[in-house]
Amino acid sequence: MEEGLRVSSMKKRFKLRNFTKELSPEEYLIVEPDVNRLALQLTGFFEHFQETRVQLIGRVEYTYLMNQEKEQRLKIYEELFKRKLPCIIFSRKLVPEPEMVELAQVAGIPILGTNQPTGAFMAELIYYLKLELAPCIAIHGVLVDVYGVGVLITGESGIGKSEAALELVRRGHRLVADDVVEIRKINEHTLSGSAPDITRHLLELRGIGIIDVKMLFGAESVKAKQNIDLVLKLSEWNQKEEFDRLGLHEEYVEFLGNKVVCQSLPIRPGRNVAVIAEVAAVNHRQKKMGYNAAKELYHRMQANIEKTMKGEE
Repeated sequence: MEEGLRVSSMKKRFKLRNFTKELSPEEYLIVEPDVNRLALQLTGFFEHFQETRVQLIGRVEYTYLMNQEKEQRLKIYEELFKRKLPCIIFSRKLVPEPEMVELAQVAGIPILGTNQPTGAFMAELIYYLKLELAPCIAIHGVLVDVYGVGVLITGESGIGKSEAALELVRRGHRLVADDVVEIRKINEHTLSGSAPDITRHLLELRGIGIIDVKMLFGAESVKAKQNIDLVLKLSEWNQKEEFDRLGLHEEYVEFLGNKVVCQSLPIRPGRNVAVIAEVAAVNHRQKKMGYNAAKELYHRMQANIEKTMKGEE
């Protein structure tokens, strides 16, 4: 079966009206994460036409159609419906004429409608399609929203990822996913993480079992999705292994071609991973705002060295 987003899912999400009653949106798929606003196609120009996209008709296109003779409009519809369109959406409470609906039902092309303004609806729909149709992978880890920073905690099984997430939730942060994190590439700079439907809001604690975070801590303790900004890689403390102590040079991990800042965190008894995760999130946000404590220390040391050397001269 071809992969894609069912038109019925889009219809439900935006509460769209179905004008083609004889067609079930459940049977039709959207495979292109973009929207085309019908314009030149209504004049008969179909070169470079993106027919796999959702097609949108607003007030301008509707007015143009209604100003045409009925015979010309029917020709436009017939030519348009020769293409394999996933669906057509009318915005601004506009209603297609019965002849168009009839031809669409024969061609097997759903026609839907929304009350929203064309521009606003188009922007929202494109974002939704890009999110739903984005390339996706699933990894083992925990994703938590910490002060608005998406912190992905990874590491070997049993190292304490879920326990750290539970402590973060108790400290007022929000759980996005435990055990399995689905990562979607929204664009060249953005990765979005979420939980599979089957494990959403659930967290596994060894010795206790499965707990429902939403039921125990309330709706404010969970979040459906979160952009991934920082990866904390937990590992067993090894005295022989070298770990970055200053943070002058950032390391990265790659998901779906996008790089995310990654920090290795050695674990030993007495280290509070939740507190460290909070500090790492705030420090990461501070770096994004232009302040780097490690570089500040480096500059101070350089200035002190120069001052000492001048004093010796």
